[in-house]
Amino acid sequence: MDGNRVLVTGGAGFIGSNLANHLAADNDVIALDNGFLGTPENLSEDVEYVEADVLDDDLPTGGVDVVYHLAALSSRQMLEENPREGARVNIEGFVNVVEQAHDDGCDTIVYASTSSAYGSRTEPSPEDMDLEAATGYDASMLGRERYAEYYNNFYDDISCAGMRFFSVYQGYGGNEAHKGEYANTVSQFTEKIANGESPVLWGDGTQTRDFTHVDDIVRGLVRTGEEELAGVYNLGTGEAYSFNEMVELINDALGTDVEPEYEPIPLENYVHDTCADISKIKEATGWEPQISFEEGVERVVEPYRDD
Repeated sequence: MDGNRVLVTGGAGFIGSNLANHLAADNDVIALDNGFLGTPENLSEDVEYVEADVLDDDLPTGGVDVVYHLAALSSRQMLEENPREGARVNIEGFVNVVEQAHDDGCDTIVYASTSSAYGSRTEPSPEDMDLEAATGYDASMLGRERYAEYYNNFYDDISCAGMRFFSVYQGYGGNEAHKGEYANTVSQFTEKIANGESPVLWGDGTQTRDFTHVDDIVRGLVRTGEEELAGVYNLGTGEAYSFNEMVELINDALGTDVEPEYEPIPLENYVHDTCADISKIKEATGWEPQISFEEGVERVVEPYRDD
C-alpha cells in the first residue's frame, strides 16, 4: 500500500499502533484512539494521532482511502464488567465509523472481529463453520460481522472485511507492554519467567493456542486492504502450541528453568484449544505467516537478554 490516506481506529493500541507505524512509511496515516486501551507513546512521529472516540459524531474520515477499524473493548472480561458499554463500543462504534467513512467517500473498510466464537477446537477452524456467541464479547464482534454483511450485500460502493485474529503477540519489548493483564500469555509468561517468577497456568497446561506474531497480522491486514476484500477471514498460523510447550520454549530461549504453577480453570465456556484454517486468506491475497512460533518466542525474549 502506497500513497493512501489511512485511518486506523484503536490506532494507539497494540495491533493498531503496529499497523499505523508500518503504513506510515509510505502513506498518510491517522491513528484515532480514546486512550482507554492505547497510548500515543506506541506511535512513531510519522503518524498523526487524534484523540477521539469511535462513538463521536465528527470523525476524521474526510479524504480517507482505507479505514482499519480495530478499536474495541477487546476481551471477555471487559464485556462482562460492562456489557452495555461493550455493545455500544463494539457494535454501535463500528456502525458509526463505517457510516461516516462511507458518507465521506471511503469504500474500503477492514475491521477486527474475533476467532473466539469458534469455541474450543483442535482442528483448524474454517470461516464458514457454525459459530456460537458463548460470551458477550463474541456476541458483540459477531454483531459487527452481521452489520458488515449488510453493508456488503446492500451497498455497491463499499467493501467490509472482518479479520478473525488468533492469539496475537509481540512481547513487552514491542507495543504490547501497556496492555498488562490483557497482553497475550506469551508476553505475560516471558515477563514472569525472565524475572524468576512462576507463570500461572490454568488447568494442566495442555490447552493450545494458535499464536500469531503481530508482524504477520500487520502484513495480512495490509494485503486485505490492498485487495479490497469483503467477507470474513482468519489470520493465524494454522499451528497450535500448548501452554506447557510455550513455557518450555521461553525457558529454553532464556536459559532458565522456571516451573509453572497450575490452578483450576475459573471460567465457564473456557476456550481450551484454537487453530486457524488460513486457506481462504491465502487464496485471496497470497498471504501466509512468515514467523514460526519458535522464532516469535526468540523475538519476545530478546530484550531480556540485553538487560
